[in-house]
Amino acid sequence: MTFSRFFFTLKFIVLIVHYPNEEFCVQTLLVTGGAGFIGSNFIRHMLKTHEDIRIINLDKLTYAGNPENLKDMAADPRYRFVHGDICDGILTDALVRESDAVINFAAESHVDRSIGKPDDFIQTDIFGTFQLLEAARKHGIGRFIQISTDEVYGSTEDGCFREDDPLMPSSPYSASKAGADRLAYSYFVTYRLPVVITRASNNFGPYQYPEKLISLFVTNALDDLPLPVYGDGLNVRDWLFVLDHCEAIDFILRKGEDGEAYNIGGGNERTNLEITDIILQTLGKPDSLKKFVEDRKGHDRRYALSIEKIEKLGWRPRHPFGEAMRETIAWYRDNRPWWEKLKSGEYLAYYKKQYQTL
Repeated sequence: MTFSRFFFTLKFIVLIVHYPNEEFCVQTLLVTGGAGFIGSNFIRHMLKTHEDIRIINLDKLTYAGNPENLKDMAADPRYRFVHGDICDGILTDALVRESDAVINFAAESHVDRSIGKPDDFIQTDIFGTFQLLEAARKHGIGRFIQISTDEVYGSTEDGCFREDDPLMPSSPYSASKAGADRLAYSYFVTYRLPVVITRASNNFGPYQYPEKLISLFVTNALDDLPLPVYGDGLNVRDWLFVLDHCEAIDFILRKGEDGEAYNIGGGNERTNLEITDIILQTLGKPDSLKKFVEDRKGHDRRYALSIEKIEKLGWRPRHPFGEAMRETIAWYRDNRPWWEKLKSGEYLAYYKKQYQTL
């Protein structure tokens, strides 16, 4: 073999070795479920930090999807909203065809609601993901990020879940997310679709529909209403500020490795009682607003994630928990018109049914 041929062969081998670690570039990004809590924060983050990106937001606008979450971005020519369902194969096919990458936030996501009506979760979280994967496979999408959750691992008394631990979901919600998680991975193995999976811990921050722990408790406390604490209140969650989560997804979109799953955690384990006390103390509200209610069925005791894998890739959360909590509480205090209109109608009927003792 001549020296020139040897050099060319060596260069070719080096390119193969380093290709998976090259930064992925995207021009048009399809974001599903982008009118929801995390999705809307992510779209805002991307438009503010990437001048050349174009975003298509596909959202069904169910009860937790709110166009007002992105009212400040509506006039941006790089942003386009499409009202539709990820279960609509014709629509998803057309939108995926226009895109370089897909980030699938779209999901039914409230554990309590999944206990009473699991069929909605199976339909959206699994069948909807299937429709997106099929379109991505057909059109050779450059990257598909499936947004999963730490709840797919189930509960643990000690230690932290790693990405290669078994998935042991406890609720219809977490089971539907585990199913979508594994379905996405199967498309990487079977079809070599460039899939990356993220599993994040509990998010909090602005624009969260007021049925989740922090958004519900802050808005209730502001109105001097009871804060319904499940069971003994000692269930533990790791809390992740939504802006840290958005930055992590952005990072993984560009630098994640195909076929891999990445845990995204905040490193802020707190019991539900601790969270409740922080909210009451920050707002200067009395402890008497705490009301213990019957525990949720199948309530996992503790979630905790190891984020060593994504740390080695180069990401860490950057918002201190106390500062992020104060910022979140202040946002709900200063944005009453946003959440007051949500806490009526269907929401109020569901709330009264869920917390019958209040």
